[in-house]
Amino acid sequence: MTDVRSHVEDARLRTMLLAADEDALSEAYDLHAPSAFALAFRITGDRQGAEDAVQEAFLDLWRNPGRFNPDAGSLRTWLCTIARRRAIDWLRRQSAQRTYLTRLAGQTPIEAPVEDDVISAATAKAVRECVRDLPRLYRDPIALAYYYGLSYREVAIELGVPEGTAKSRLRSALHHLAERMAAAGYPPG
Repeated sequence: MTDVRSHVEDARLRTMLLAADEDALSEAYDLHAPSAFALAFRITGDRQGAEDAVQEAFLDLWRNPGRFNPDAGSLRTWLCTIARRRAIDWLRRQSAQRTYLTRLAGQTPIEAPVEDDVISAATAKAVRECVRDLPRLYRDPIALAYYYGLSYREVAIELGVPEGTAKSRLRSALHHLAERMAAAGYPPG
């Protein structure tokens, strides 16, 4: 029932946004900015960077409300995805600025060995593949909690289940993921 209600609310907000109704943007912000901020802050570790990422996500919604399709997913998930991308972009800009300033000061930045980058990328790819191969019952809670940064309560709301059920599914999902990672040859931890 919650999924149907959220879908109807998201479709209503989209219609209002397409009509340039500022109240719809305010309502969407009140509903979804905390989740988008939590995710962006977890990525950036910086309050201002997270606020910038969220602002850009809502600006994108305001300028291009037609890009959001309530039939493809929830507005919260869509906004969190954009905020996540903007937060990652912010991190990249910060890194580039540090590198530039270090070079400008005549110092050579210390860079991690290429092997570390290759290992990290391979591990991240393996995790994504193992998550993708999980049954939807386990894949969705992991995606919501770890990729979108939602709390147990928010995961429960998105899935339309009690909070205890969301916690249980997430624990089971992590157990199944650990098994798949071990089977793929990755050590525990």
